[in-house]
Amino acid sequence: MEKKDMAVHIAAWKKKHGDVFAYEADGKICYLHRPGRDVIAAASVVGKDDPFKFAEIVLSNCWLGGDEELRSDDRYFMGLSQKISDIIEIKVGEIKKL
Repeated sequence: MEKKDMAVHIAAWKKKHGDVFAYEADGKICYLHRPGRDVIAAASVVGKDDPFKFAEIVLSNCWLGGDEELRSDDRYFMGLSQKISDIIEIKVGEIKKL
């Protein structure tokens, strides 16, 4: 896909999903959006004892497009699964006793 076409897709994805992330390995690229609470909850239940199941659920729900080999070939999937935490944003505040 040409850069111009990809820029149009990325702009549309950002409008629909907010943040969009690109992951690249060996010239292969995929695009992901940030998972919502529902996806994290489902992934946490199913992937409680298996971190790869957690990654599979997050990837299948956050996948926007790209080279399918990144999620079908175990060598790439294991690398991508280690980066899942990079798209999960957690903001922690402070609780103060009043």
